[in-house]
Amino acid sequence: MGIIGFFQKGGLFMYPILLVFVAGMAIAVERWFELNRIRGANRKMWDMLHPLLAKGEFDKAQSIIEKDKSTITQMLAMGLARMGVVRRRDDIEIAMEESMMEIIPQLEKRTPYVALLANIATLLGLLGTIMGLIEAFTAVSNANPAEKADLLSASISVAMNTTAFGLMSAIPLLLFHAKLTSTTGQIVDSLEMASVKTLNTISNFTKLRFG
Repeated sequence: MGIIGFFQKGGLFMYPILLVFVAGMAIAVERWFELNRIRGANRKMWDMLHPLLAKGEFDKAQSIIEKDKSTITQMLAMGLARMGVVRRRDDIEIAMEESMMEIIPQLEKRTPYVALLANIATLLGLLGTIMGLIEAFTAVSNANPAEKADLLSASISVAMNTTAFGLMSAIPLLLFHAKLTSTTGQIVDSLEMASVKTLNTISNFTKLRFG
């Protein structure tokens, strides 16, 4: 009942803040599950491919990659495809970097909206408080002098509810945004690590084969 009363006393601005919070949480949860799925799939695939690459079984690795849709296989597919055409490490590296330029936006998509919605929730809370204060002072100006102090304090208390609710909505969204950004960075770092290890392996086998 306390939470319901708090929400009702905040006025109309509580509803858009709630809508923004729900939208932000929906995006955050969807991104959270998707990034964890991607990270798990990449780890599983790398554990499978790394031994094959280390042994120089590139054809076998490529056949596995062609059947998979994870981000790590998207990147490695570009590198192994170039390996069959060129011998230079730089050309293979550029191919993988090109693939990374396509993968990173996929990992980051919608995540910035979580921080944006957190800021909007905060601003809506402040706007609701300002509008509430304007209404409060307007009402007080026409009130009995003996009642002005009590009426003003009560009106300000109600007006501050929107700021409180805006902050209560923004804080978890910002925490989610920080976690999503961190997880994305970890995935990118793991892809870069896999890229370097693959390049080193290809270079070593190329040297042994062609001298």
